[in-house]
Amino acid sequence: MAKVSIGGQAVIEGVMMKGRSVYAVSVRKSNGTIETDVQHSTSVMDRIKVLRWPILRGIATFAESLVLGVKTLSFSAELYGMEDEEEKPSKFEIWLQNKLGDKGEKIIMAITMFFSFVFAIALFMVLPMLISRLFRHQVSSSFVQNLIEGIIRISIFLMYMKLITKMKDIERTFQYHGAEHKTINCLETDKELTVENVKACSRLHKSCGTSFLFIVMIMSILVFTLFTTQILWQRTLIRILMVPIIAGLSYEFIRWARKSPDNKIADFLSKPGMWLQKEFTTIEPDDMQIQVAIEAVKGVLENEPTIK
Repeated sequence: MAKVSIGGQAVIEGVMMKGRSVYAVSVRKSNGTIETDVQHSTSVMDRIKVLRWPILRGIATFAESLVLGVKTLSFSAELYGMEDEEEKPSKFEIWLQNKLGDKGEKIIMAITMFFSFVFAIALFMVLPMLISRLFRHQVSSSFVQNLIEGIIRISIFLMYMKLITKMKDIERTFQYHGAEHKTINCLETDKELTVENVKACSRLHKSCGTSFLFIVMIMSILVFTLFTTQILWQRTLIRILMVPIIAGLSYEFIRWARKSPDNKIADFLSKPGMWLQKEFTTIEPDDMQIQVAIEAVKGVLENEPTIK
């Protein structure tokens, strides 16, 4: 089998796998069958060459992952049958449908993404900064202030992860997350994609989005240390504006770590993210969940022009 780079994510009762130019979403429907949907996907980096530059490619990849993630989650929910077919659309949805037709769904998705992004920035960037300012009269060092802010940010993140793992639906999603990792690890070691082979593989992966988020937390401490202003609005604005840069830098680290599996430094710096996966975001999947992940990978392998 030719070497291929595939990434993915867990969705509602399924897995999405993405190659260079196609992605496949496999979902086990409520009737027990597996349905796979394959779509072609062109990266903005193929159209705008400058976005292939270091840092910028991380920002572009992060944005595209958010869009694709929301899209495939919505699709999997519909396919699984979680949405009540008899539920009447809201007046706002009817208005959008009448005014914009099919574009209305895209607008709703954009609004959902916007508020999700605002919530994440407020919870993980702005709130830790505001809490850390309670110590500004006791701590004069900007470096120590940023360090305290970083510790608070990581603590909030870990508490958030702990809380959502208590939800039953999230627990199943994390099982599919484990199935996704196991299947990718099986593929990357050139083993045949069978349930038994996949089960024997690790549920952890250095390129996981969970590891990425943890690296973002660490990277934010380093980046914000460069800014020493004590003016509240300036500190808040810096934290908001620097999010894309931090995401770009974090992507470069994850990319380097994935390409340097035997590098001891990369291995050491990857351990916190791997621990986070092990403790929170991946759970050992069952055979049926592994089957879904395998079907998603096959959907990519069978339709990706560059790897046929």
